[in-house]
Amino acid sequence: MVLNVQAVRAQFPALHHQENGRAPIFLDNPAGTQVPQNVIDAVRNYYLHDNANSGGFFATSQRTDALKRSARETLADFLNASHPDEIVFGPNMTTLTLHFSRAIGRQFKPGDEIIVTQMDHDANVNPWLLLAQDKDLVIRWVRLDPEEGTLDLQTYESALNKKTRLVCVGHAANALGTINPIKKMAQMAHAAGAQIYVDAVQSAPHVLVNVQDLEVDYLVCSAYKFYGPHIGVLYGNYDLLEQLTPYKVRPASDKTPGKWETGTGSFETIAGTKAAVEYLASLGEGPSFRKRLESSYAKIAEYEQGLVWRLIEGLKAVPGIEIRGIVDKNHADMRVPTVVFRLKGQHPDETAQALADAAIYVWSGDYYAVETMRALGHAADGGMVRIGIAHYNTSDEIEYVLEKLYGLC
Repeated sequence: MVLNVQAVRAQFPALHHQENGRAPIFLDNPAGTQVPQNVIDAVRNYYLHDNANSGGFFATSQRTDALKRSARETLADFLNASHPDEIVFGPNMTTLTLHFSRAIGRQFKPGDEIIVTQMDHDANVNPWLLLAQDKDLVIRWVRLDPEEGTLDLQTYESALNKKTRLVCVGHAANALGTINPIKKMAQMAHAAGAQIYVDAVQSAPHVLVNVQDLEVDYLVCSAYKFYGPHIGVLYGNYDLLEQLTPYKVRPASDKTPGKWETGTGSFETIAGTKAAVEYLASLGEGPSFRKRLESSYAKIAEYEQGLVWRLIEGLKAVPGIEIRGIVDKNHADMRVPTVVFRLKGQHPDETAQALADAAIYVWSGDYYAVETMRALGHAADGGMVRIGIAHYNTSDEIEYVLEKLYGLC
């Protein structure tokens, strides 16, 4: 079956609001998606009926505890974790990574090595650079090939050695949209005696993550990129989570996952995150929750690929345009529907402003992909314009965007 985009759009209230007489076109999705009504309802209903701290003997507290357990089960299905206790909630991917970098780093000694890449969001780069400064560690870099829009795996292979303790890499790039060969990279890391920490923020809306198949040690994503509220979700191998010692207050639990969720949780957003995954599953068919997710993501991928390749082919027709990343349809399976470009003679902020004036929402700049823009030669001149497609966007919206871009040339 194919995705019914009109039925999808009917579930997102934000898509039907007007700005200056026109419904906005949301193509800022890599920075954060809109949310369906069931997510809004889940957050609202938590506040209406269940609002309490956890760990009490009274009804609202017990319902909050039950919500946390149920949400972990749902997110374990979503990521295909082997146990719900491998799921940790936190404010966002960045905060979770900073938190875990301190705990993981407790195991390291001066001279140990960490591998990072030129393709990653800074949230999976700078926490490790800071840790290296604090612990006198060595940082090794995996090069981004600016022409191909892919990681140079030869530099990855060369960087791995007996001193490598951790590899930090993104599943999909937040600027270029490139999907990295995580399973292969994980196997190479493990063969060298290292662990792997994966940023799946940009893949989770488009690719159904399977942590067991990918063979990762840690994987982190943010619900507000896959139609949920502002909260982060981390998967960690249970044995590794148990071995690590977090920075926390003394009365907090010493057991996983509670020991990682320092302070009072954002229970309303946990409710919304569970609802977001349930929404995604509702788009598919199958005998189990995971099978419905597989069906849903197959529909989403097929639909989004149609839109992104129409966008890419349309952009190629713009005189003097610079497009970066994978633009060969023969490699369609190596990218998510995120595209970056620059118009000739125009600062990216000018392009983004002109599109915003037409109620088209996109991003310009580096979107925290600091090293990526440096590798592309655009760190000092404004970065690039980024368009990110979601499954609620339409072919008419893509045609309208192209029409407006042609008019800017």
